[in-house]
Amino acid sequence: MNIPRASGWALLILPVALRADGLRTMADFQALAVPYKSEIRAPSFETTPDQIRADATAAMAAGDAAIDRIARQDPASATFESTFGALDEAASENTLVASRIFFIQQTSTSKEMRDTANEAAKKLQEWNIGLGYREDLYAALKSFADTKPQLSGEDQRLFDFTLRDYRRKGFELPQAARKEVEALFKEESPLETDFSSNVVNTRVALVFTRAELAGVPDSFLSSPGVKTGDDAYTILVSVTPQRMMVEQNCSVAETRRKVSVAELHLAEDVNVPLLNRIVALRAQIATKLGYASWDDYQIEVKMAKDGGTATRFVEDLIHGTKPKFDSEIAEMRALKVAETHDPAAQIDFTDWRYYQNQLVKQKYTIDAEALRVYFPFEHVLRGMFAIYQSIFGLKFEQLQAPYVWAEGVTMWGVTDAKSGEPMGLFYLDMFPREGKYNHFAEFPIQPGRLMPDGTYLRPTVALVCNFPPPSNGAPSLLNHQEVTTLFHEFGHCMHAILTRAHRGRFSGTSVPGDFVEAPSQMLENWTYDKAVLDTFAADYRDPSKKVPAEVLGRLQEVRLATMGVFYRRQLSFALLDLKLHGPRPAGAPVDSQAESNRILGEVFFPVPEDSAFVAYFGHLMGYDAGYYGYAWADSIAADMATVFKAAPGGFLDPGIGMRMRQEIYSQGDSRDVSISIEDFLGRPRSNGPFLRRLGIQE
Repeated sequence: MNIPRASGWALLILPVALRADGLRTMADFQALAVPYKSEIRAPSFETTPDQIRADATAAMAAGDAAIDRIARQDPASATFESTFGALDEAASENTLVASRIFFIQQTSTSKEMRDTANEAAKKLQEWNIGLGYREDLYAALKSFADTKPQLSGEDQRLFDFTLRDYRRKGFELPQAARKEVEALFKEESPLETDFSSNVVNTRVALVFTRAELAGVPDSFLSSPGVKTGDDAYTILVSVTPQRMMVEQNCSVAETRRKVSVAELHLAEDVNVPLLNRIVALRAQIATKLGYASWDDYQIEVKMAKDGGTATRFVEDLIHGTKPKFDSEIAEMRALKVAETHDPAAQIDFTDWRYYQNQLVKQKYTIDAEALRVYFPFEHVLRGMFAIYQSIFGLKFEQLQAPYVWAEGVTMWGVTDAKSGEPMGLFYLDMFPREGKYNHFAEFPIQPGRLMPDGTYLRPTVALVCNFPPPSNGAPSLLNHQEVTTLFHEFGHCMHAILTRAHRGRFSGTSVPGDFVEAPSQMLENWTYDKAVLDTFAADYRDPSKKVPAEVLGRLQEVRLATMGVFYRRQLSFALLDLKLHGPRPAGAPVDSQAESNRILGEVFFPVPEDSAFVAYFGHLMGYDAGYYGYAWADSIAADMATVFKAAPGGFLDPGIGMRMRQEIYSQGDSRDVSISIEDFLGRPRSNGPFLRRLGIQE
């Protein structure tokens, strides 16, 4: 998942001298950028609560000063760069601070730091909203716009998008109505921050005996923090990999039920009322701006263009996947009947993961846990690095990090393999800890852009994951799905780092929300390819043993065989997101809990009436009215993957890799992504490969 950046607004080592510890310093790496008129800038992370407050205050003051300069200039001498360009530059500078503070909120080891960052983020958001409603700034921009300047490329795009922003803020409304919209945005924004913070800070632990965890691998139960007594094992329901380990493997139905039910109540008390208020405010904002609903407002700037198109896309897939979904559930039910000796047994929300795993083991003779020996984390990471370096023409090297926020975090530099030009930096924060963002995502920290002095500020990003840590002398061992997740998330890093967009607004992953996942979803195909896996996957106890071809073949079969369940779950999330943000009567009370539970029950599995899945559904902030984008982007990804499949080198073809780098990654949103997609494909895009994968279309 790519985390939308917290905008203030809208294996191979280069042959150079190394330090004693074998790692190049930041100063050395920065020096490499000078001949290319590029700048490598290590983020200056705040390390105390006072520094967070001070930097947030300074960022707001600097932003005010920059806007004052734009607003007070003589209209007669105004230029595109002194108006629209200066606004984008000011926004980009503010983003550097806002993104760091948001990142601290999600990753700091200190609760005080996280709480302070949370409060600072809310202040920055409120200030930012107010800044967007400054009449004098709009007047300066409008005055220049009225001269009808002759622009092209990114400049024309920035011009058009900025004016669209003002329309979407209500600047075509009477002033009184505009003030009402501003007030609603200011009320809604900090509630989003609180919701996200509650998701991160929620910690729910359940303690079980070994007998209650029958079927769960010993390797997991002996890992740090899990075995907490002679016969006591603590499962953190709020940590996704731990919860899923039990749901997939535990043969004790009551244990699975307790874990699944606990999941459905995470952050319930605090986030359900917050979400109800947020949804109501979003509906009010949309109505006042002249939209039928919040989904229409949000999707206007995406590929789908409106909520109706997105909803039809999702509902058509729900209808199309029903036969496959029903068939898969029938197979799982047969296993449950055989195991429980109850002919009336049904699959429900507490056990679908377990019986899906049993189906995989019995029908396809694949034990997902047994495959972990082929995927020690360090080997997978280095192997993935080697592949991405090869196909995208890059080199990665670990650097001496001036600062890291937690033990085990590392910093890496990326250079162009041919020219040696530094392309950017990425951090790796790969294992779970208390208070840390609890899923897997790429966080943009410093977007790339062309600076006013003509130098290019190269991007910095962070990959934040929660893979199983090493334990009892054994390395961290990933399952195949976790390997796929790593390939996916690192794809977002590549998208961000390889940008050549001039404007911060169009940099890297700042593309329409229903496209941003496509390049990374496409890269998931790499982990199902024998030629790719053989470059790094081997039994860590005997490296001569590779993943057998027949096992990989069964993994590919499993991927297709469980696609119905996977997508019905994804589509249930997408539909509840769209329905929550769809048209609703003015002033009608919002019951997000009941609405969401109803849709989950209709599309996937019924859940208890008091369930509150939405309270922990963090995508509703930042991806609101946008979760459909995963399926939308997956249809694009399936089509893009056909280009690699047809290439002489398959998924390791460097020629196609460079084409992807040039036509997709480097472009960002500097041009319409539909053009980028078609230029990469060499033809108009098609949904055919995606529909065939789902078994909907022959």
